Amino acid sequence: MSKFIKSTDSEWFRHRLSGVMYFVTAAFVVIFLRLFYLQVIEGEEFRRLSENNCIRLQRIEYPRGLIFDRNGILLVDNRPSFNLSIVLNDARPVKLTLEKLSQYIGVPAGELASKADCIKGISSYRPVLLKQDIGRNALAAVEAHKYELPGVSIDVQPKRYYLHRNSAAHLIGYLSEISSNELKDKKYLKNKPGDFVGKSGIEKSFENYLIGKRGGRQVEVNVSGQVVRVLENIDAEAGNSIYLTIDQRLQKKAEELLEGKAGAVVAMEPSSGQILAMTSKPSFDPNEFVCGLTHDEWKILISQPNRPMENKAIKGEYPPASTYKIVTSIAALEEKVIDINTSFYCPGYIKYGNREFRCWKKGGHGSVNVVRALAESCDVFFYNVGQRLDIDKLAWYAKACGLGAPTGIGFEQEGAGLIPSAIWKKKRIGTAWSSGETLSAVIGQGYNLVTPIQMLVLISSIANGGKRIKPVVMKRIETPEGRLITESSPEILGNIPISQNTIDIVSKSLWEAVNKNYGTAWGARPGGGIEMSGKTGTAQVFGRKEGDDEKKRVPQHLRPHAWFVAYAPSSDPKIAVSVIVEHGEHGSSTAAPIARELIRSYLNPESENSNNAGVVADYNIVYDEY
Repeated sequence: MSKFIKSTDSEWFRHRLSGVMYFVTAAFVVIFLRLFYLQVIEGEEFRRLSENNCIRLQRIEYPRGLIFDRNGILLVDNRPSFNLSIVLNDARPVKLTLEKLSQYIGVPAGELASKADCIKGISSYRPVLLKQDIGRNALAAVEAHKYELPGVSIDVQPKRYYLHRNSAAHLIGYLSEISSNELKDKKYLKNKPGDFVGKSGIEKSFENYLIGKRGGRQVEVNVSGQVVRVLENIDAEAGNSIYLTIDQRLQKKAEELLEGKAGAVVAMEPSSGQILAMTSKPSFDPNEFVCGLTHDEWKILISQPNRPMENKAIKGEYPPASTYKIVTSIAALEEKVIDINTSFYCPGYIKYGNREFRCWKKGGHGSVNVVRALAESCDVFFYNVGQRLDIDKLAWYAKACGLGAPTGIGFEQEGAGLIPSAIWKKKRIGTAWSSGETLSAVIGQGYNLVTPIQMLVLISSIANGGKRIKPVVMKRIETPEGRLITESSPEILGNIPISQNTIDIVSKSLWEAVNKNYGTAWGARPGGGIEMSGKTGTAQVFGRKEGDDEKKRVPQHLRPHAWFVAYAPSSDPKIAVSVIVEHGEHGSSTAAPIARELIRSYLNPESENSNNAGVVADYNIVYDEY
């Protein structure tokens, strides 16, 4: 029995061994055939590849998403950029190659060598960028002598191009090379060193929509690093297209009106919150950032006293001056400290304690109620209101109207402004609030600070019946193929604390300010059948003494800022405007005409080039309210 078992085991082992031997033999046959194919049949081809060629991977950069205005006018495009690179391992001898290249493109050899030296420790097969965006002459020279320049290549990459240069530059923003800190941020996970990313405006706020998806290709290159053939290609995907709410025609008009001045103009649809124009002057050309500014160029740009890089429409903080009387009127009427029948006599000044608070009109306004006081911007009326209105109550109404906090327009570092209160002063300065300070606060002076966009939201709230609408700059976003991704819709942040009766009173006052001959903006009425309502303001930069001749004795940089906020048509508002002209002196003669022309252009575009027959414009009327 045991012999039988042993015989069976031996037979089973021989069968298993035979199977393994067959498998091993078959494997060796396959390997042999493969080696025969590689070494004999394709041997010459692979020998050529091993000696003279290699396979490399190349990135294909994506085109950034396009930016349009509300009507489909292209604002930001991409253009081809020819970038000069070198692969050091292919360029040997490197020194000789760089010397030849220097002669052909007119760049010092030392400058090229210094860029090549910057990659020590990095693979010598990685392309080194020597010069971005070379001109067509340099491109032609390199292509003509490419066989003398081993390892040198020209890559075509999409480069951002701002078609209208400095137009809407602060709104659109600019690109710059990604920083080391940004590379650590989760927001930039798709980016690599050397990428250009949005640094401000739309370019930054909508970065994740505008970036595309990189492609790549597998190429065969020869011993000089020149591409012999493309083995495989994956196309890059373009970023999404953004349609802004601005009207480029109106934007251009606003920029023309503010040319030569420092300040901001911003316009909005009161019903939707869509920004129609946003201008900040002086401006800058975003194209200058595309290839990078030098440290000295950047330092010069940011050190200019008129702050060309600041978007004054959302970041500029100024005393609101008499435009703040809108808030004071709302607070006083809602708190019942005055009504439409309350009148105060204005002799041109008011004595309070041992001080004398002057009205901007030396002879005074006589007896005025709130409607006439707001239309004529009578300081004495509001000084009297300030003696009856608690500063903390006034601050509460101002904040409820959207002042003292960012509007939420969607840009980083939006200015918050400042609305003072007794608690704020105690915490910040360490002293108690004095009642005399309230008299300055009610006319928009003292510690008060606002931004033009905040005042735009405020005047729009009066125009639309009391709704505080969030301003928006993005109308819709589409894929490159035109498929809708998202679009904006009106967002009501809340209702300002105002009754219908108060709205009627304030609206009547703003209408009279423009359309009555005693109104401070009488000289800026649009005419042509357009009725505009608004409020002027002249914000002091420093205190003046009685009898000062400001034009002769006050330097330009210390002269008052000029304000005007308005909406039109008065009966059915379609546009609201906020204008600030730094050191423009008078809101009535400097800021109001800018708003008038912008409103006229928007509501009556066909008369843009006409002679404006019938338009009344009295530039000689100058109101100097504070």
